[in-house]
Amino acid sequence: MAPAAANYYTPPTHAPQKQRGYRICDTCGAVENSSVQKFRLCGGCLTTQYCSPECQKSDWPSHKAICQHTAAQISDAKQHPIGPSYPDENLAKYLRKFTSTHASLLGWAGFQALQLKRIPANIRQNALLIELSYHPCKESLFRFSIANTHIVPRSYVTSHDPLVAADIERREDRCRKSGGIGTLIILVQCGGISQVMPVEVDPPSKIAWDSREDWKEVLRHFVDSGRSDFKPISTTARGVVYG
Repeated sequence: MAPAAANYYTPPTHAPQKQRGYRICDTCGAVENSSVQKFRLCGGCLTTQYCSPECQKSDWPSHKAICQHTAAQISDAKQHPIGPSYPDENLAKYLRKFTSTHASLLGWAGFQALQLKRIPANIRQNALLIELSYHPCKESLFRFSIANTHIVPRSYVTSHDPLVAADIERREDRCRKSGGIGTLIILVQCGGISQVMPVEVDPPSKIAWDSREDWKEVLRHFVDSGRSDFKPISTTARGVVYG
């Protein structure tokens, strides 16, 4: 079977320092087109993204609690002594940047890991846990590599933090009201720091991605190679589509 990514064997299409992840406005759902307009990350949590100041302002009443909670976690992480669980005082910040940069790849990997194309109900039962290894490096794309991946019960994420669980539930309701199947949960973890990445998923009939069993290999290849230009292969009625 050919690799799931159209550009698996090709060099990056642009300079590493300019690579960006796939982003969706958390308020209106608009998809970022960086050649036209670059989305802004919330300065507090460094996770949620918006297409405009208006969308950010509109979302603040809903986002405030989880934002302040996440920002406090980033601040607390800096207070831990350097050691195996906290190898860098900026680890929490780096992990959030990693998640944002690789959003497209991580979302695709979660979709494949939970087999949502064939079993959409898995989104309500399971989550994808991605364990990373940290490498001190000035170039941000090479700070992490894939250590392991696991399919875990969804409660592994939602039962530990009420505010995170409430934010996921909010997204779940919004997604289903718009016709989606729910919120896919991806937990990215390195040492004693973790980052929850919720992904609102459309019905499988609207997602053209092929079902793939080599998602672990593809995930490891792009992360360990310091690449953020992942382009999945999809099969549609019009033929094969790349990206």
